[in-house]
Amino acid sequence: MSANNDSIQKTLLVAILLCLVCSVIVAGAAVGLRQKQNENKANDKKAAVLQAAGLYQADVPVAEQFKQVTTRIVNLEAGRFATDAELDEIRAANLNPENFDQRKSSKLPALSRKLSGAEDKASIKRLEKFAAVYMIEKDGAIETLVLPVHGYGLWSTLYGFIALEGDMETIAGLGFYAHAETPGLGGEVDNPKWKGMWIGKKLHNAKGELAITVVKGSAAEGNLNQVDGLSGATLTSRGVDNLVKFWVGDMAFGKLLTQLKGQGA
Repeated sequence: MSANNDSIQKTLLVAILLCLVCSVIVAGAAVGLRQKQNENKANDKKAAVLQAAGLYQADVPVAEQFKQVTTRIVNLEAGRFATDAELDEIRAANLNPENFDQRKSSKLPALSRKLSGAEDKASIKRLEKFAAVYMIEKDGAIETLVLPVHGYGLWSTLYGFIALEGDMETIAGLGFYAHAETPGLGGEVDNPKWKGMWIGKKLHNAKGELAITVVKGSAAEGNLNQVDGLSGATLTSRGVDNLVKFWVGDMAFGKLLTQLKGQGA
């Protein structure tokens, strides 16, 4: 009897049944937790918006804090907020303007276009037609505008936000919520000290030229357009420099920023 129980056939049968049971449990857990995982991802993104704007409070629920933020969809090429017809265009592509998935839209031919090598300074390959921006308003004016940014570093695409003060010129914050750069080197984009160096910097110089830049080494004292490069992470620093210039430039949000300046934001 003992020999029969230890047969190869029974051992394989037990192993197969165990694998099937485990697969069912794992699959069930994945399906059951999917909604919660999506909610957590959405909250992480909202927290990143608040952090870039300097408004995040660790002891207050993210959903509660985010009530002070207004989300608007922007037509990047036109440099303005999307019309109702354009919002319907987004819905027709099975995307939700109220919870816009910019990554997904960049992969849809109807809502994006391929960039040429000369255009693709941030190494993103495709540029979406629409983007979501986040506004904190006070007395009917934009106090802070948070723009989504992304671009390639050394090992990965960095996804984050850059926040501008109401003058659409002064940087209020910069942060990344997703990347795979080397810890201790390129991963220092998460270092609060380095992120703090961006606060108060200006996008343009006195001539009105886009001049914000991440320099190799240390920024010149008193220079409002320069940010220190990351030590030992030249390619990541260059990637951040490229993506910031791309997204605040005329290829992306530059036209919107010019329009808002003209309106007095």
